[in-house]
Amino acid sequence: MFVVKIFRNKLFLTCFFALAAGVVFSQNSGSIKGKVLDADLELAIPFVKIYAKGGQDTVYSDKGGIFELPVPSGRNITVFFKNSRYRRFKQKFKLKTGEARSFYPKLQMITADLGEVQVEADIQRKGTMERMDAISSSKIPSAKGDFMDMIKVTGIGIRSNNELSASYNVRGGNYDENLIYVNDVEIYRPFLARAGQQEGLSFINSELVGNINFSAGGFEAKYGDKMSSVLDVQYKKPDSMSGSAWASLLGASVHLEGRSNNRLFTHVTGVRYQQNGYVLNGLDTKGSYRPIFVDGQSYLTYTPNEKLEIGLLGNYSLNRFRSIPESRETEFGTINEALKFKVYFQGQEVTQYQSGTAALRFKYMPNDSTTLKFIGSGFHTDETERFDILGQYWLDELEKDLGSENFGKVKANRGVGSFLDHARNELTATVFGISHKGDFRRNKMLLEWGAKYRYESIYDKMREWHLIDSAGFSLPHPKDSVGYTNPDTQPYQNLELSNLLQSENTVVNHRSSAYVQAGWVWPFFKTKVFANTYKKTDSVLAVDTVESINSLSLNAGVRANHLNYTGATLVSPRAHVSYRPNWYFYHNDSLHRRNVVFRFATGLYYQPPFYREFRRFDGTLNPEIRAQKSIHFVLGNDYTFFMWNRVFKLTTEIYYKHLEDIIPYELENVRIRYYATNNAVGYSYGADMKLNGEFVPGVESYINLGYMKTEENLLDDYFVTNYNKEGEQIIPGYTSDNTIVSSVTTYPGYIPRPTDQRFTFSMFFQDRMPEEWDTEKIKWSTFSITLNTLFGAPLPYGPPSFERYKDILRTSSYRRVDVGFVKDLFTDKKKYNKETFFGKFTNLSVSLELFNLLGTNNVISYMWIQDVRQRFYAIPNFLTNRRVNLKLVARF
Repeated sequence: MFVVKIFRNKLFLTCFFALAAGVVFSQNSGSIKGKVLDADLELAIPFVKIYAKGGQDTVYSDKGGIFELPVPSGRNITVFFKNSRYRRFKQKFKLKTGEARSFYPKLQMITADLGEVQVEADIQRKGTMERMDAISSSKIPSAKGDFMDMIKVTGIGIRSNNELSASYNVRGGNYDENLIYVNDVEIYRPFLARAGQQEGLSFINSELVGNINFSAGGFEAKYGDKMSSVLDVQYKKPDSMSGSAWASLLGASVHLEGRSNNRLFTHVTGVRYQQNGYVLNGLDTKGSYRPIFVDGQSYLTYTPNEKLEIGLLGNYSLNRFRSIPESRETEFGTINEALKFKVYFQGQEVTQYQSGTAALRFKYMPNDSTTLKFIGSGFHTDETERFDILGQYWLDELEKDLGSENFGKVKANRGVGSFLDHARNELTATVFGISHKGDFRRNKMLLEWGAKYRYESIYDKMREWHLIDSAGFSLPHPKDSVGYTNPDTQPYQNLELSNLLQSENTVVNHRSSAYVQAGWVWPFFKTKVFANTYKKTDSVLAVDTVESINSLSLNAGVRANHLNYTGATLVSPRAHVSYRPNWYFYHNDSLHRRNVVFRFATGLYYQPPFYREFRRFDGTLNPEIRAQKSIHFVLGNDYTFFMWNRVFKLTTEIYYKHLEDIIPYELENVRIRYYATNNAVGYSYGADMKLNGEFVPGVESYINLGYMKTEENLLDDYFVTNYNKEGEQIIPGYTSDNTIVSSVTTYPGYIPRPTDQRFTFSMFFQDRMPEEWDTEKIKWSTFSITLNTLFGAPLPYGPPSFERYKDILRTSSYRRVDVGFVKDLFTDKKKYNKETFFGKFTNLSVSLELFNLLGTNNVISYMWIQDVRQRFYAIPNFLTNRRVNLKLVARF
């Protein structure tokens, strides 16, 4: 009831303020709408900035070049159209009250000089930051249905092997090495989650997203202190009232957005509900799954004048996961050793995460050249993890003789046993931060600066143990008392647990950071370019002559941070340079500049410990921990070209990362457990390519391909190999003679990091039926298909002994195909009156989704069991199987 009341009150206040603002501040106005076109190619131009001189509104053309700008009526106004690659265009208007005028401006591509608009845009280039299109999660067929599903298939350098988790890794790092911002506020995920199905909803609601920028490395000094990547999301500032809703077998979502009549107040609000027990029933472990994930958030802005904007972001989420396992049956092994693992369970698991985030931002623009931001934010989370699970298992050998009538059936029993898992874990974290950001533009320079203070308080209480019983013997097994006739002389036999963790920690941190960076752009090499291609002009051949200017842009900055817990002050210089040559291409009987940019970025990236890096496996803290360090070298190229009369973009990056003071860790599902010591060095290198564009007219598709290798060397790591008198290596459980005669010490050197995935491929492809196929009975053009494909090479893993040198085994490859078949139910919108129920919808569709179309058994982790001979068996934990989902989506 408390959660419902919060959501109800938030929605009521939002609607109340929007209604009040519309009544009080209404004014006479009109609008200008149309489509922005390239003057030469007659193609639509997206992301054109459109505003009226002296007006309060600024809009951008969408991907199809469409725009609508509200303007005051009854007086002369000048409307400006600005884009980084085109000359600034302006037009005067005078509209009547309520008039909606159509206008189709044609912009000329910049070739001859580098004007003010070109300079400003090149300075603001994000270097390795890439602007991404916001795709609603309702359009992507996936078992989680989350914003992060979109990032995984559209971002370059991203790798993920778990459809149930929002986590991802970038170029050899783990999820903790990724920065995520929403409206300049850093976002956190649950601390105690150990499996993807426990995480619940990620923070970002895709229906609220306006702009997305992502970098897989080599990012600027203004972004925080992590070693791998940065995701920078800005929520919408809507121009009109609209909304959406969708419902499926896995949950539901609704969002509303709008703007007051006087254009001073905007709101965008979303509520999500997810219950994915239907998908979890496809796991090997059968039982009752009762996950309930609820999330509500809102972003409000108020602009009292053209110089000040006030923004308020609020979020509350409740993720509760409950499971009552009953049984599990898993077949695994090879054709030479086929095994079957069967277990019956008793007990249950209850995990709950309750968190809230709030942020207030003041954006002040004293003049056209200066922007100042003042941000205050707070985050709080209460997390509990409680489980008591008793499992009784049988490990059997299967008949592998193809000619036997018992092929595939149990041939012999390898062992029986039991295990008992117990946990009572609690974690409470509170983070407060205040920050200032500013920028100043003048001619060919952009200066940016910022400072931040953050307070962190974390309370962590862990009570967790694991007991193994194999064939009636507790493991590890104490010395037997056989032979003692006098009970008083028998040694006391303790009950030893294979994994015991008892700790209670309180950590308070004070962090401060600051940065300054500057960007410049220089025009140079003013030359004449002669086309080698000829065109016909009244049967006469002519040569095109074009004057052009190459451009070189540079961004350099430095970042400093201080953490009171370690007492260290760290300084990180970072820089990137980009070059745009004056290359040209011939299209439609005219010469045009080729859109090619070369980039190089480098920098020093420190990652100070947050909390989990401090904590050892036994729960104690290491106060001597230091920040991890990485040096990035990234060389990239962006190439935009025409194919099939449509625009495509090819992005290529090669990179090398040198790693020092690395904290090794064990990765199990999504749980990261650190060794809590800076005893490793490492490296990561590879190449990534991304191609995106309209393979089918009107819908965007993405293809990603990547190669990567990452390894680390634990400087104090070694192991001893023992041999018996026969010269055989002693392996407990396998060799009969375990008497040590000789030993050899080995230093492993470089071994694969837990995220060492050599090859990855992803594709998000959209297709729709052409209108030419329409008949009187069936409108095939209302049908479309979305295909989401992921492939990842095998990952390293090893036994649960916390000995990194053993983690050199490899899982099977990750292969997954999800497909969605969509039917647009609005075949003829004109027949619906706007006053009717269906007339209020702009889109209504139904989709049938098939998850894991190929039925692949993807491995996420392993359960290790041990017999009395100390022999280990790795039982694979598979992810979800094939499932069907039905989804209804409405937009209004």
